[in-house]
Amino acid sequence: MTNDLVAAHRREPLPVGFHALHPDVGINFQLNRFYSWVGRPEMVDEMRAAVRGITDYPAFVEAFLALSSQRLHDGDTLEGAAYLRVAEFFLPTGDVRKEPARQRFIELVGQYYGISDSERFAVPYASTELPAYRFTPESPRGTVVVFGGYDSYIEEWFRAAFALEAAGYDVVLFEGPGQGTALERTGLPLTAEWHKPVAAVLDHFGLDVVTLLGFSLGGGLVLRAAAYEERVTRVVCNGIVTDLLDVVLRSFPEQERTRLRARLSAGDADSLNSSVAEAMDSSLLLRWAMAQGEHVMGQRSAFDVFKAFARFETASVSPLVRQDVLLLHGNGDHLIPGRQLLDQIDMLGNARSVSTRIFTEYEQAQSHCQVGNFGLAVREITAWLGVLDERDAVLRPRETAGMSAA
Repeated sequence: MTNDLVAAHRREPLPVGFHALHPDVGINFQLNRFYSWVGRPEMVDEMRAAVRGITDYPAFVEAFLALSSQRLHDGDTLEGAAYLRVAEFFLPTGDVRKEPARQRFIELVGQYYGISDSERFAVPYASTELPAYRFTPESPRGTVVVFGGYDSYIEEWFRAAFALEAAGYDVVLFEGPGQGTALERTGLPLTAEWHKPVAAVLDHFGLDVVTLLGFSLGGGLVLRAAAYEERVTRVVCNGIVTDLLDVVLRSFPEQERTRLRARLSAGDADSLNSSVAEAMDSSLLLRWAMAQGEHVMGQRSAFDVFKAFARFETASVSPLVRQDVLLLHGNGDHLIPGRQLLDQIDMLGNARSVSTRIFTEYEQAQSHCQVGNFGLAVREITAWLGVLDERDAVLRPRETAGMSAA
């Protein structure tokens, strides 16, 4: 692949539009999510036709494996990779097709974007390694360190990373414990002590002043890291998760949520496991969430997964956050209730500054992590960073002068 073609691929604009592809809100979101990193218009009708009448995960898998195979046969690398990722997403842990599909997806997107060996890194961490990438422009304006959350692969974020690089930022992407390759190769479960993998990444690259950006569950992890890592000076929550257990419990009727919390507090594992199993029979989203929870948390039962979920909260760490913070939320987010955004604002009383951006349906960015118009979210992030640069250019000389006078 020529350098010009690689550059063209990396500068492709992010698409705009959140589409009605399937009646199930969770499935519809996932289809839009993986489409949004490609954006070829013909994919919308293609996906809509492929999933018409499908209501179970095995059928989704077969449909998207077939679409991927056809697209790759036609030479459409990025489309084929996206469809393969959809299929892999719906494959259960333990299916022999899952890991080869995951590896092939990573290979394909790396091929399409011409990722070189000099842009790939292995960060030492806890007797193993964390995968990372780095994209650096000439004379960078600053460094942004990025990670995901509950189910993403960091390779999905390449398109946005290139947009940040084009805006002048040095961009480091990594996967921590419980995520992507770090999970599949090492089995390291997700940790609430997120400052530890962040510190390993900053140490490895010799970074002292960074903006830390977490998306989805990473919007909660990023605050848990910033609370204990002084090298982080700015924080972007692309997704607000103050309480992961609360997010998962949204799949249950309100009265049942109260009962489940009581059973968790009382240690009544049998009753909780029975209730969750019954609810999973009628909810594809919950079925997936619990299977993913067992996998990323390294647990074997709903009770133990719920106990692990409860550790992923921001109330205990938010008062320790003293950086500038940007909170991004979509008013149509089907996963995160809007009250968590309000809660998070209230908890950041010691931050240097707190900025909030709520995205709407008019902007096609109302969904979780602004799927449908992620380019707008990236522009909001870079604009916010620019405003802070201008602010600090004025305030820092005054601060220095005040310290000298003292």
